Order: sequence, then C-alpha cells, then structure tokens
Amino acid sequence: MTLKELRKNCKLTQKEASEVVGMPLRTFINYETDEDKADQIKLEGIKDRLMEYAAKDTSILKDKVLLITGGTGSFGHAVVDRFLPTDIKEIRILSRDEKKQDDMRKAYNNSKLKFYIGDVRNLDSIIDAFKGVDYVFSAAALKQVPSCEFYPMEAVRTNVIGSDNVITACVRNGVKKAIFLSTDKAAYPINAMGISKALMEKNVIARSRQLLKGDTVLCLTRYGNVMASRGSVIPLFLNQIHEGKPITITNPDMTRFMMTLDDAVDLVLYAFEHGEQGDLFVQKAPAATIETLAKAVIELTGSKTGITYIGTRHGEKLYETLVTQEEMIKSVDLGNFFCVKADNRDLNYDKYFSKGNKKLNLGESYTSHNTGRLDVEGMKELLKKLELFGGPVKQHE
Repeated sequence: MTLKELRKNCKLTQKEASEVVGMPLRTFINYETDEDKADQIKLEGIKDRLMEYAAKDTSILKDKVLLITGGTGSFGHAVVDRFLPTDIKEIRILSRDEKKQDDMRKAYNNSKLKFYIGDVRNLDSIIDAFKGVDYVFSAAALKQVPSCEFYPMEAVRTNVIGSDNVITACVRNGVKKAIFLSTDKAAYPINAMGISKALMEKNVIARSRQLLKGDTVLCLTRYGNVMASRGSVIPLFLNQIHEGKPITITNPDMTRFMMTLDDAVDLVLYAFEHGEQGDLFVQKAPAATIETLAKAVIELTGSKTGITYIGTRHGEKLYETLVTQEEMIKSVDLGNFFCVKADNRDLNYDKYFSKGNKKLNLGESYTSHNTGRLDVEGMKELLKKLELFGGPVKQHE
C-alpha cells in the first residue's frame, strides 16, 4: 500500500499525517509524491507509524475476526480499506457474487481477506461462514428504491428474512456483536425499500430482547445517502456529463443527507465501541438540495451540459428523516451522534400504565430539511473529499 493510500485510510490530511510521523510537512509531501526517490528505510518507518496510528483508532478489532455480509459493495470496500492495514486478524467477505469476489480478491491480494460464497436468504448457505467470527457488519441488502417498489417481496426476502438469518447465524456461532445497517428511508417509510428496512429494524430489536447475557449484542445504525456509493446519484451525474448529456434531477427542492463512506464506517465503528443490546445509532450530517448537489458537480467538472428536471420517481420522498419525533423522546444526544434506546417493555402493558399528558411536546424529527444545509460552495468542499473531481470532465464529442 502506498503512503498516500495509507494516509487516506487513517483519514488524515498531509499536515496531520506529518505531525503523526514527526516530520516537516514539506518532507512528508515529497515522500508521498514520489516514493521511488524517497529513502526507503525512512519510508517504511513512516508507514509503520501510520499503521500504528490506525491500529490505535481501531483497537476493538485487534486480533479479531470481522465478517461483512454484502462485503463486495461500496461499504465493504470502505471497511476493508480502513481496517486491512491494522492488526485485525481476518476480514471475511460473505456475498453471493463470485465475480465481484474474484475482482476484490485480485485487487487487494491480502491473506487477511477471506471470501465466502453464500446468500443471506438461505441460512444453510451462510451459517458456517460465521464460525470463529468475533464481529459482524450486516450490509447485505436490496437498496434501490424503484426496484424495490416493483419487487417488494424480493426486498422482504433479502432485507427482512436475510437479516434474520444473519442474527441466527451470529447467535448460534457465539459472535460478540453484530451491527445491522439501516437507512433514513426506514423512518416514516413510504416506499417498499424503507418499509422492509423498518421491519428489519423492528426484528433486530425484538430478537435483541430475547437474548441472554453473554449472547450476541445486536445493534443498528441508520444513515442517509452515502455519497458516491454504488447506485448513488453522483456517479450517475458524472457519467451523464462524460457522455455530454445534461444532468437529470427529480425535484430541485428535494433534500438529502450527505455522508461519505468514511462517515458510514465511523458510525458503525462507534456502534461497535458503545452499543448495547437493541441500540440504534444515527450520525448527525449536513444536507443539501438535489439542485445544489447538481450545481456543485457541474462547477467542479466545468461541464456545460446543464440540468434537466425529470420529476419524482416511484417511492421517493421530498426529504429524509433520520430520527422520528417519537424516537427523539427516548434518544440520547451524544454530540456527533444520537442513540435511540430500545423499548424493552414486555407484552404485559398493564404494568406500564401511566396517565397521559395531553400537553406532551414531541419536538421535531431530525430531517434533511432541518439539519445544517450546505450551499453550493459547501457542497463543493465536501465533494472534493471524494477525490472524484481531478479536473474538468472530458466532454463527449
């Protein structure tokens, strides 16, 4: 792994990395720019110090075995990029696509990375992959809103039944903790994808109530749009620009949370370190209108193709909610995160009777309409972190 790649995995700027390794910024930049001309012994020492830094940040995974369901996707790659350079013992990728696994195996070429073919819809096909696993990231899902609208039972089979199979595999194999990835579309869901994820959340919490001390700890993370992930709108915009076509957007006033893949990994890691049985974690994030995002992409690429408005697609919301009004009542504000604690009452509701309060104020939901809003310049700065904009995109002749 190059020095630049290692620095990115540590989420450090060049200045921060130079301070970590204890060398002048200019010297660090020279080492990173041209490794072949650098003192190789010093270069290896710099890399070792950065790897030590990364290991400190992820000590919970030291000498542990991590399994990622749906691990060939964007989130799986981000996790592998972050943790493979650390002293984690093994990362297992569980998915059903052998081609993507083969591509990933060749790209990383690392003995810590192990691959397992299986489908979360079929418990028998996955259960052996969980033997000896310490921690699980459950990312396998059908995520595209329109396709789930047309095939809702497919969403149920993967997102609901599949996640339940993962729970069973974890419990039977003594996994310490499993984090299940959910979406803002699960809060006040109006589409099949969101409904299936909402039911997944309910089932994770329900099964967490049935577990005993020492059993697998089940937690949830809920996050908004992950920028530049597979199937997201930014790669679509870039492809349209590359082909000389106008950017297509639905409703210009539609807002979405803006998170990077690194943010998504940070959220899951936070849940690993702090989560208790049935907890749901949300990371606070800025938002932007789709029109603001489109204009930022156009300015960064130097495109002249313009914008075309195509109208809202099947099942889309005007804005997204990360924490509902009802959840805000029982949530804990942790600074950069909210933690929604599980409702652990049983079915004997008469034990919990209390006189209602007609004046109870639920407060506001946490939504992409009322969180911090990015303007075009702020959106451009966030996009630059993705390093997809190295200069004007070549226009199609």
